[in-house]
Amino acid sequence: MTLSEEAARAYELDRRHVFHSWSAQATLTPMVLTAAEGCYVWDGEGNRLLDFSSMMVNTNIGHQHPKVVAAIQEQAAKLCTVAPSFANDARSEAARLISERTPGDLDTIFFTNGGADAVEHAVRMARLHTGRYKVLSRYRSYHGGTETAVNLTGDPRRWPNDHGNTGTVHFFGPFLYRSEFHATDEAQETERALAHLERTIEMEGPATIAAIVLESVPGTAGIMVPTTEYMRGVRALCDKHGIVFIADEVMAGFGRTGKWFAIDNFDVVPDLITFAKGVNSGYVPLGGVAINAAVAATFAHRPYPGGLTYSGHPLATAAAVATITAMAEEGIVENAAAIGAKVIGPGLRELAQRHPSIGEVRGLGVFWAVELVRNRATREPLAPYGGTSPAMTELVAACRTGGMLPFVNFNRLHVVPPCVITEAEAKEGLAILDQALTVADAHTVATP
Repeated sequence: MTLSEEAARAYELDRRHVFHSWSAQATLTPMVLTAAEGCYVWDGEGNRLLDFSSMMVNTNIGHQHPKVVAAIQEQAAKLCTVAPSFANDARSEAARLISERTPGDLDTIFFTNGGADAVEHAVRMARLHTGRYKVLSRYRSYHGGTETAVNLTGDPRRWPNDHGNTGTVHFFGPFLYRSEFHATDEAQETERALAHLERTIEMEGPATIAAIVLESVPGTAGIMVPTTEYMRGVRALCDKHGIVFIADEVMAGFGRTGKWFAIDNFDVVPDLITFAKGVNSGYVPLGGVAINAAVAATFAHRPYPGGLTYSGHPLATAAAVATITAMAEEGIVENAAAIGAKVIGPGLRELAQRHPSIGEVRGLGVFWAVELVRNRATREPLAPYGGTSPAMTELVAACRTGGMLPFVNFNRLHVVPPCVITEAEAKEGLAILDQALTVADAHTVATP
């Protein structure tokens, strides 16, 4: 069977039997991927595409890293699975390596299967630790697809799942480009966003609030990098009212922003950190919660009422050990920081000078968003909030024709390649974007 025949068979069986997430099933035409290596993937027709999406912003060390593949193979030959009640070397070593990189005293690790259940368990821990129930999170956020996590989410994926009974309350976070606070600069946006959060806490009743959950840098929602003053202000409000501060690092962690954890950009220590994705580049499903001493002490003599059959699965944690070790030995976190500062950031800002469809670029490391607009003066988005448009569909097609697998959401194009991307590969991607953005430009309205 030839490559195209294999791809055709895979597509046929997919459409016959596979139920896809977040999709109307009858309208799907999924791309078949047959191979991947480093920063590239190959489709069913044999076309090579530069992966500027990192799949789901999780292949931080790139595809098929030989050290991680070998670690999974070696672990499979040694011990494929073990119940979470037993200790095993892969889980223990992964916990050590993660705790060495978390800030402050977040030295205890509870492993989950992915990011959504990490958020679920972090919230459960906070509720039990405080004896309170409500949890606050921002609009324009994403925390996962399970019941509590999707209700914490501040984007339209929450709407069909939100019945107002999960104890979640939303507030507006800082986002100067589309400010809810009529701010004119970052200092004003920060001050007003913190005042809004403080007022929300007051109106909801501080003694009823267990936790505030924030993506350290919101990911799918738009990569809106907060100021250090904002994050310190949130920390202070939590301290004032005995609220647990949960930093969601599922997408932003493990090198994505040029730091091991995005929260490190702000010199702030949360009480809990949720992680997944980049911890082992998604090679085997894994997530977890890093827990500080105070929360961990709550369960020293009180059983924690929660667990998962595959908590700390040896194949997943062996992959995490190999991933973290490779990232440290190969300077992958430092590479992400350097590529962002020297190539991607300047390159995107240069594109913004020439493409009227670009309203704003923002980001850190290899974690960038390009805000696309019809009109720079009015900032009318190129697609509506919660939807898409012919312009965005055409842009995606142009990226793929040019040899790139893009990541788009609503009116934004996210530049989120693997943390191992080279300067040459980053420049290749920017050149593809340069050509593709002419398609978006055709949908803009000229401004005086």
